[in-house]
Amino acid sequence: MTLPPLSRYLPILTWGRAYTRDTATADLVAAVIVTIMLIPQSLAYALLAGLPAEMGLYASILPLVAYAIFGSSRTLAVGPVAVVSLMTAAAIGQLGLSDPGDIALAAITLAFISGGILTLLGVLRLGFIANFLSHPVIAGFITASGVLIAASQLKHILGVDAEGETLIKLVPSLIAHLGQVNIPTLTIGAAATAFLFWVRKGLKPLLMSLGIPHKLAETGAKAGPVVAVVATTLAAWLFNLGDHGVKLVGEVPTGLPPLSAPSFDLTMWGALLLPAVLISIIGFVESVSVAQTLAARRRQRIDPDQELIGLGTSNLASSLSGGFPVTGGFSRSVVNFDAGAETPAAGAYTAVGIAVATLALTPLLFFLPKATLAATIIVAVLGLVDVSILKKTWIYNKVDFAAVAATIVLTLTLGVETGVSAGVLLSIFLHLYKTSKPHVAEVGLVPGTHHFRNIHRHKVDTLPHVLTLRVDESLYFVNARFLEEYVLNRVAECADLRHVVLMFPAVNDVDISALETLEELNTRLGEVNITLHLTEVKGPVMDRLKRSRFLDDLSGQVFLSQYDAWCALGPCPDDPRDDPIAAAP
Repeated sequence: MTLPPLSRYLPILTWGRAYTRDTATADLVAAVIVTIMLIPQSLAYALLAGLPAEMGLYASILPLVAYAIFGSSRTLAVGPVAVVSLMTAAAIGQLGLSDPGDIALAAITLAFISGGILTLLGVLRLGFIANFLSHPVIAGFITASGVLIAASQLKHILGVDAEGETLIKLVPSLIAHLGQVNIPTLTIGAAATAFLFWVRKGLKPLLMSLGIPHKLAETGAKAGPVVAVVATTLAAWLFNLGDHGVKLVGEVPTGLPPLSAPSFDLTMWGALLLPAVLISIIGFVESVSVAQTLAARRRQRIDPDQELIGLGTSNLASSLSGGFPVTGGFSRSVVNFDAGAETPAAGAYTAVGIAVATLALTPLLFFLPKATLAATIIVAVLGLVDVSILKKTWIYNKVDFAAVAATIVLTLTLGVETGVSAGVLLSIFLHLYKTSKPHVAEVGLVPGTHHFRNIHRHKVDTLPHVLTLRVDESLYFVNARFLEEYVLNRVAECADLRHVVLMFPAVNDVDISALETLEELNTRLGEVNITLHLTEVKGPVMDRLKRSRFLDDLSGQVFLSQYDAWCALGPCPDDPRDDPIAAAP
C-alpha cells in the first residue's frame, strides 16, 4: 500500500517551498495588523471565558504556530473567539469550581480533549461531519450566542455583580442590581463602546479626509480597540479609578507561556467530554466556513480533513501552553485576508508579536478597566447577530424557521450547551424529516419532445395504462416505506393500470432497506398483474442492484431512458395510430 505524501499532513511543506521575500513582507504586514487587533481580543475573550487575562495571550501564541504547520488555509487566523469562549465558560461553570488554579486547569483540560477529538477526526478523515449541521441552525445558534454574550458583558459595563448564564436569569439579575451601578465604570464602559462602534465606520473616512493613504487609514481603523485600551488604561491610572470601584485587570504575569499539562482526573473528563465535543463541532464548522469563503476569493482550496488536524493540533498546543480552546475567528481572518496575508506564516509572525507583548507589555495592563474589555466583546459579537435569518427562513421554508427559532430560544433560555445540542439534533432531524417524504412526481411526455415533466405543472401526454413516477431523492430506510405506500395508493386509484415505471434520475443510492421495499413492491404489483419497470438508473445504483436478485426477479425491464420505456409500453408519438386524423377511417 502506498502511503500518502508527508505534505498531505504537513501543508507547510507545500507552501514553504515557494516562500519568497515578497511573500514574507506581505505576511509580516498582515501579522502586525492582526497582532494589534488580537491583543485586546485575547484579553477580552479570556475574561468572557471566566479565566485570567494572561490565558488569552497564552492561547494566541503556540496555537498559531501549530496551525501554521498543520493548517490548510492560507489566511485563517486562529485564536480565542467569542462563541467558543462562552461555551468554555459554560462548560467550566458546571463543574462548580472556585479555586482559580482549578478553573485554569479545567480550561487547559478542555482544550486538550477538544484538540484530541479534532485531531482524531482529521486523521480518520471525518470532515464531512460538518454537513450534519444545517447553516440556518448554526446561524441561529451564533445569533443567540451573540445576544447572550453581549448581555453577559453588561455587568462589567455597569460595574455590578449580576449573575446568570441564560437570558432569563441574567436580565432579572441586572435589573435587581441597577441601584448599585458604578458611575465611573459606566462612564468608561459606555464611552469605550460608543468609540468602538464609531471606529468601525467613522475612523477610516476621517483619517482619509486628513490625507492619510487608504491602506494606512485602514490599518489605523483596525487599531481602534488598542486606542480604547490605551486611553482607558491611562485614565484609570491618572485618576486612580481602582479606588473608585472600577474593576481593573490587575497584575498580569510577565513572560512566555509556561509548559502545562491537562488533568487526567476521570471525573473531570467525564464532565467535560460532551462540552468538548460540542466545542469541537461548533469551532470546526465556524472555522471551515470562514476558511472556505476566503479561499474561494483567491481561487484556492482547503482540505476539511486537514483543517480538523490543524485545529486539533492548535488546541493541543494551547493546552500545553496554559491556554483554552481556540478556533478560526471570522473578524480576524477577514482582517488577515484584507491585510494581504499570503501564507499561514502570517499566523506564526502574529504569535511572535503576541509573545513580545507577554514579555514587555503585561505590566502596562494592570490599570486596564474590565469595562473596556467588555466593550470590545460587545462590539465584536453584535456583528454575529443576524436576526434576518428568521425572516429569510420564514419566507423560504417554515420547517427551517422552526429549527432556527427553537435553537435561538433554547440557547437564550437554557444555555449554550442545550442550544448547540438542540441545534445538532435539529439538523439531523431536519435531514431525516425532509428526506422521509421524498418528492415523487407523476410525469408525462411533453408534446414534440423526448422530455418528461410533472403532469401538474405542464401540459403533457400520458398513457392511461402506464403510471410513470419520478423519484427525486435517494432511497434509504427512512423513506422507502413512503415510496411503497405512495405507489400502491396510486395503483388503487387506476383500474386500467398495467405498468408502473419508476424514474430514478435523482436516485444516487438504494440501501438494503429500500432494496427490500422494491422487492416487496415488485411482488405486490405482480399479484395484481401490474408490471414494474425502472428507467434512467445511475451506474453506481445499477451496479449495486446487480449484486442482488432484484433485477432477476423484476417483472418488467430496466430502460436506459424514459422515452425508451414510453415507446416500448405504448405507441411512439410518431406512430400513425397516435394521430387521430391519420387513424380516422
